[in-house]
Amino acid sequence: MTEPLRLAKRVAALAQCSRREAEMYIEGGWVRVDGVIVEEPQFKVLEQHIEIDPNARLEPTEPATLVLHKPAGITIDEARALIRVESHAADDTSGVRVLKRHFARLESPLPLPDKAEGLVVFTQDWRVKRRLEEDFDRIEQELVVEVAGKLAPNGLALLNHGLSFDNYALPPIKVSWQNETHLRFALKRIAPEKVERMCSAVGLKVLGIKRIRVGRVPMSRLPPGQWRYLLSTDRF
Repeated sequence: MTEPLRLAKRVAALAQCSRREAEMYIEGGWVRVDGVIVEEPQFKVLEQHIEIDPNARLEPTEPATLVLHKPAGITIDEARALIRVESHAADDTSGVRVLKRHFARLESPLPLPDKAEGLVVFTQDWRVKRRLEEDFDRIEQELVVEVAGKLAPNGLALLNHGLSFDNYALPPIKVSWQNETHLRFALKRIAPEKVERMCSAVGLKVLGIKRIRVGRVPMSRLPPGQWRYLLSTDRF
């Protein structure tokens, strides 16, 4: 062989399958070239050793949804750049095989303020994106907020229901003390970026914000800067 060929053509000949089936094997991460997984059907090969995983399955690659523990002090775009093979959580129990194509065209429907840390959802699936955007008013977000200062009289009750900003009365939410310096917010219809302003209105200064749950999806023990796939049983 003197002219390089598309990997898909070599795989089709090797597996005695159609070109489209060969592309599905490759896109699914089932093909190795000289021991390295290659996911691009158009990848050019000459005499390299090509092998197909004996457990390979012919199935279309589904769009991925994953959750990341965003560190504080970075933007959503910077957080997206953290999603790579090396930062995949070792205890991910989803059973989803890591593919490079899962890192492309990821959108974050429920962003966090730059200074906040915690659970951020990234998805390629338009159904998940639509669910998080259209059902924003019904999906509860849970935050742990570190504060300093002296709480105004009746301040906790005001945080739960009673504040108004820009001639708009905020909806009722659940706010309670977790300990002497941390408040726990369970809120709907209020974006996390409003929490700092809410605390300021009752005499508290926000030192840190951490989102620990979106709907029924918890962050659990996911370390900062690491990510995992959404479990098949996870529901927002």
